[in-house]
Amino acid sequence: MTEADLPVPEPRASALTLRGVSKTYGGTHAVAGIDLDVPSGMYYGLLGPNGAGKTTTLSMISGLLRPDRGEIRVAGVDLGSRPREAKRRMGVLPDRLRTFDRLTGRQLLHYTGMLRGMKAKTVAERTDDLAAALGFEDALGRIVSDYSAGMTKKIMLAGAMLHSPQLLVLDEPFEAVDPASSAKVLEILDGYVANGGTVLLSSHGMDLIEQVCTRVAVLVAGQVLEEGLVADVKGDQTLEQRFVELSGGLGEVEGLEWLHTFSD
Repeated sequence: MTEADLPVPEPRASALTLRGVSKTYGGTHAVAGIDLDVPSGMYYGLLGPNGAGKTTTLSMISGLLRPDRGEIRVAGVDLGSRPREAKRRMGVLPDRLRTFDRLTGRQLLHYTGMLRGMKAKTVAERTDDLAAALGFEDALGRIVSDYSAGMTKKIMLAGAMLHSPQLLVLDEPFEAVDPASSAKVLEILDGYVANGGTVLLSSHGMDLIEQVCTRVAVLVAGQVLEEGLVADVKGDQTLEQRFVELSGGLGEVEGLEWLHTFSD
């Protein structure tokens, strides 16, 4: 059999598609007409310096903000015209955690499941499974306001995964999470991706992005400056070096000479 006789592989379906997505605040473009395709079954990194429009982009993807222009599709479903159906296909862990922290952990996950239209028995079973996997079984009976920052992040991650979405949108999922718990979360996510799930991962941890992501997009000043396979984007540099370069370089720090004088 020659190479020409081999079957042509099917193109990988998109878990998330953005076309011409824009958002303006007071005449300033926070996001300026970006296009993205996130293939299913992989980790995809979304990077950007502070003020680059990354949080705005993630908020539009998760349905918390409406774009001024453009189209967002989640697993082929248009978020603008069919928001409930699109949102059923994704789970979201925001960076700025806001939750009903006077509920216990179990109550919070029960409430999350009810909002998703899940059966109470299914929610209870999955809550126990996720608590065991993520290591917060002993915290389920405590109110969330008593949780540490890392524990809060873990229970919010459990809420994002509870309904078994096709796409997970995770903004800084490992911030404040201890190394052992981070390794466990990665193990869970690796299994999820290996079975066809997609993780859109935003993090300032460049080593992590370089380690786990197949593709990456770098957002600067509301525009995608670079997108592609991690190896192609970083070239012969580390991903962190390439990110700094795309973000405008280090530059020189001026005007802080007084900091070197020291007070008496």
